[in-house]
Amino acid sequence: MTSDAPTLSDLLERYAMLRDTIQGLEAERDELGAQLKAALGSGEHAETDLYRAVLKVSRRIEYPLDRFREVFGDAAALEVAAIDRKKAEALAQAGDLDGDRLRDLAVVRETQALVLQSKTR
Repeated sequence: MTSDAPTLSDLLERYAMLRDTIQGLEAERDELGAQLKAALGSGEHAETDLYRAVLKVSRRIEYPLDRFREVFGDAAALEVAAIDRKKAEALAQAGDLDGDRLRDLAVVRETQALVLQSKTR
């Protein structure tokens, strides 16, 4: 009676082949995504029968540490540097920091993600 179960070497070979295939597909996807983002960012449009490509922009507010320290001092910088912007905003709400100066200090970072919207919904 022979066993049809794959050997450990067979499993490794199949795993390696799948990993290499996935890595190749991911690299191609990333390259195509970068090309699509650049085209969409310059005002072009792309769609197929099933999908429409759009850029989704996310914004994140950050406070540059060196400027924050200049404006609010070492103690405040130390207190919020280990936390995040929520802590700085909480201090401003509590009146410990000047809210207007904090808003003036804010830097908004944008990231773009390529999103495929289904046209069949």
